[in-house]
Amino acid sequence: MAESILIEANTKSEKYKQLIPQLQSLCISESNLIANLANVSAALKSTFHFFWVGFYLVENESLVLGPFQGPIACTRIAFGKGVCGTAWKNEKAILVMNVDEFPGHIACSSESKSEIVIPIIKNNAVVAVLDVDSDEIGHFDQDDMNYLTELCTWLGQSCF
Repeated sequence: MAESILIEANTKSEKYKQLIPQLQSLCISESNLIANLANVSAALKSTFHFFWVGFYLVENESLVLGPFQGPIACTRIAFGKGVCGTAWKNEKAILVMNVDEFPGHIACSSESKSEIVIPIIKNNAVVAVLDVDSDEIGHFDQDDMNYLTELCTWLGQSCF
């Protein structure tokens, strides 16, 4: 059976409001974590045309590349390093308007200009992060932060 996501909205906020329940419905019917993260990555990329969307999974003292959509990415990120490692360390979402201004930014691609990273928490521990990059400076805003945090909170409670 082919799965599909239907978005008939024009504004970013309306798109998130239509997308998140569809992703929840899609994921709840599948028990495999990798399949679910792959579909979430694909749906976010196709809905919002982000430059790069993916997950890094906590493995010992590293974030290891998981399902993603976009150009080849860094395979491992150390605890506390770059935007992803910092979000993991601080257990807090980070929105970076210009990655060149983030101390210690890890440039997996020189085309990435802005980034948002949301930790996924289960049982009071970060188990993964959602990393979303844009090739435009200042692309992300509070709507992205709010809706992606809602999605990642749900993923942590329901899929991990």
